[in-house]
Amino acid sequence: MSILELHNVNKNFGTGLSKVTALKDVNFSADQGNVVLILGPSGSGKSTFLTIAGTLQTPSSGTIKIDNKNINNLSNKQKEKLRLNKLGFILQTYNLVPYLTVKEQFQLVDRIKKDNLNDEQLNNLLAFLGINKLINKYPEELSGGQNQRVAIARALYPNPGIIFADEPTAALDSDRVKEIGKLFYKIAHQNNKLVVIVTHDLRLKQYADQIYNIIDGRINKN
Repeated sequence: MSILELHNVNKNFGTGLSKVTALKDVNFSADQGNVVLILGPSGSGKSTFLTIAGTLQTPSSGTIKIDNKNINNLSNKQKEKLRLNKLGFILQTYNLVPYLTVKEQFQLVDRIKKDNLNDEQLNNLLAFLGINKLINKYPEELSGGQNQRVAIARALYPNPGIIFADEPTAALDSDRVKEIGKLFYKIAHQNNKLVVIVTHDLRLKQYADQIYNIIDGRINKN
């Protein structure tokens, strides 16, 4: 059974002559235990797709289902609860709190959600990502690639069932891309999670179970 489905989804911005259609009749489905890649150039609608699928934006029309539940009918509070307990996000802007150290980023998560990774699992994750020695550093003291890896770890820390990643390897060299690709594949296959990655990085193709292409807001399976 598909854990995530989009049916005939459209997203418009503006009205009249300034109207822009970012997503056009998008149909998409994905199962647990898979890494799904959404490939497309800048301006193709990738980020809009991710925010719509992740309930951060509402579609202009169409239906979105998570765990076979129509989320269009959920209140904002119910969507917030869904994101907290079910969804994880790795965004291009990292979204790290600037005045918190790496360690404190995870402690903040503990204050709003329980049942996160245990200490051993977190330490193993940080070591795998090569950031275990940076736990007392602030985001401004880290490179772009290091901040990106911290953001990845923080998104995985609450143990979400679906992980949405927006250009997660943009600031990483090829060796790190391989590590992140293997990590996403391992998370999906060993922990039965869905990982949805929107990107233009073709280096990630080898780690994907399904690949979609998105051009001018239209999505097609590769």
